[in-house]
Amino acid sequence: MKNYSILIIDDEKSQRDILYGYLNKKGFKVYTAESGSQGIKIIHENLVDIVFSDFKMPEMTGLEILSKVSQINPEISFVIITAYGTIENAVNAMHMGAFDYISKPINLDELDLLIARIIENKNLKSENEFLKKQLFEKYKLSSFISHSTRMEEVLSVAVRVADSKATILITGENGTGKEVLAKSIHYISPRKDNPFIAVNIPALPETLLESELFGHEKGAYTGADKMKKGRFELADNGTIFLDEIGDIPLSIQVKLLRVLQEHQIERVGGTESIDIDVRIIAATNHNLENKIKDGSFREDLYYRLNIVGIHIPPLRERKEDIIPLVDFFMHKYSMENNRNDVEISKEAMDVLMKYNYPGNVRELENIIERAVVLTRNNILSTNDLPLTVKGMKYEDQIPELGKGTLTEQVEALEKRLIFDALTESNGNQTKAGKLLGITERNLRYKLQKYNIKH
Repeated sequence: MKNYSILIIDDEKSQRDILYGYLNKKGFKVYTAESGSQGIKIIHENLVDIVFSDFKMPEMTGLEILSKVSQINPEISFVIITAYGTIENAVNAMHMGAFDYISKPINLDELDLLIARIIENKNLKSENEFLKKQLFEKYKLSSFISHSTRMEEVLSVAVRVADSKATILITGENGTGKEVLAKSIHYISPRKDNPFIAVNIPALPETLLESELFGHEKGAYTGADKMKKGRFELADNGTIFLDEIGDIPLSIQVKLLRVLQEHQIERVGGTESIDIDVRIIAATNHNLENKIKDGSFREDLYYRLNIVGIHIPPLRERKEDIIPLVDFFMHKYSMENNRNDVEISKEAMDVLMKYNYPGNVRELENIIERAVVLTRNNILSTNDLPLTVKGMKYEDQIPELGKGTLTEQVEALEKRLIFDALTESNGNQTKAGKLLGITERNLRYKLQKYNIKH
């Protein structure tokens, strides 16, 4: 009950007070409004799950309120309260999307049953939505907004493996979204209510890695003044994500193999074996088979980790995903920066489609965020994109120094300085102007004067 909030809209104070007192004692969060406009304001400012609205009120009818509520959030369950409980009113309300209606004077037992039905319906709807959306219900997966067959195959495997206990090895280039996929698998698995612990292996010094993973006992080493649980213990009954597993030292690989085989750990400095139930998802951008050949990765560990392998293809191999990703990121960063939805020109989209994205989806997101923030217009043009994306190198436009007249050489030097400043500022004209000691307006004049494309 505590998780559900109810709004009562009724111009009769006595009716509002009775319902407020009763529902509040039942454990609901209850809001009240004496008019439709006040109720709409409450919905805008608060999370509301259920609305009970009188049918006949001076300012706005219940049907008019229902229409507005449906536009704000169609997930809100709407119930009409009416002393005029005719079939016509009820049918109109149901056609417009009302969950049900209840007649005055309100029978409290009938009210309880109606609310129970609404909550049951919401729970069932949530479960159905969860099954339908699979990966997208818990995490809004910007990295996996996809129209491509290859990504649909990736997501299909992820959905099928989520309910199992199988260890998973996710491979792919940097920026493809390996951790996002790992989180998604966790949050659609039976372990979803337990911890998801991510470990970035290269970020931890080798001397501390064992303690971070497996914990340590008090006095295990200098500075270990108390017992500390490691990441595996913290992830018990949940999921541990080992990012960049290819960088894990051989000495730790032996201990990790034992965890996979025995489902037990030992803290550093300890003698007691501790049982754990942890689902391991590992990820790497390395070719582990090559690392096995050069002796830096254990073959037996590789096969234990790679029970189910999932490879996320780079963005350049699924370019049909670029347009939906661009649309998503433009909307996201327009909202975050309090701008009207920014659109993109046909020419700029063409440039983005032709680029190969060595940084994958993460790079595309950065490109769009930067463009939305810096553009002066509501339409992104090619001028808002970094030079590297446009396939243009500054050097291609720089004239050779030391040749020509004095004027030509001065202009060439000025161009060189402008290019260097733009390179250092990643194309940001405001920063480039500051580096050059000139105004942004002066810089734009020089760009136009020298026909410098940026």
